[in-house]
Amino acid sequence: MIDRIGDDLKFHQQALELRQRRQEVLAANIANADTPNYKARDFDFTSALREAMGGGGSLHLPDTQLALTSARHIPAKAFTPDPAPLLYRQPLQPSMDGNTVDMDVERVQFADNTTRYQSDLTLISARIKTMMAALQQ
Repeated sequence: MIDRIGDDLKFHQQALELRQRRQEVLAANIANADTPNYKARDFDFTSALREAMGGGGSLHLPDTQLALTSARHIPAKAFTPDPAPLLYRQPLQPSMDGNTVDMDVERVQFADNTTRYQSDLTLISARIKTMMAALQQ
């Protein structure tokens, strides 16, 4: 039973982490709307979530490098593959300075992602409250 609860919450945790990452990507696009030759980026949330859940359920962790205290130590690095590769967004209208950020598209995507993030938080909160109520009885 606890495994099922953990798996259910793990799914929502993965979704929240991907939504947060997408929010950062969209915010970077908006921040660079006036930067010449900046290419707008995004990723497919559905395929990224499927990849994150199917690939053992682990999201991208920070890369790790061992500190060498001797010249005879073997250098080692560890990295995890990114489940959500960033793709370039195709511009609807070309810009003279090479920038592909369309502020209307970015604002809509940002607002949609924010709404979905908040609804995921509300759903998780409701599930935890339901479990707490069941435990108290």
